[in-house]
Amino acid sequence: MLKEFKEFAMKGNLVDIAVAFVMGAAFNKVVTAFTGGIVSPLIGLIFDTNFKDLKWIVKEGALNDAGEKVGEVAVLYGDFITNLLDFIIVAFVMFMLIKGINKMKKKEEPAPEAPAGPSEIDLLTEIRDALKK
Repeated sequence: MLKEFKEFAMKGNLVDIAVAFVMGAAFNKVVTAFTGGIVSPLIGLIFDTNFKDLKWIVKEGALNDAGEKVGEVAVLYGDFITNLLDFIIVAFVMFMLIKGINKMKKKEEPAPEAPAGPSEIDLLTEIRDALKK
């Protein structure tokens, strides 16, 4: 059973998937940093606020003795939009990557057709006629 598992785990496709998973996780962090550090501040300039902090307050909270707001209920749509941008960027890059890989792959050429020539029976007839002479 251990031998079978080792053969399964070392198949090329499984190793490729593992490498792709690690690369994807690292790429996601890069995209998150790009969105949070570059895109969100630029959009924040337009709205004159920190884009990630955009929220719709459903219920106001009260200040406690320490001066912290407690009991606030809010919809954090800025976070949602930031994560949506992350997803769109990752999906677009993956689309372009797959498109490039598919373009680089050799397209399967159809098998060449059999040359059009005399049939087997015609050849045998010619040989028979040549032997008669």
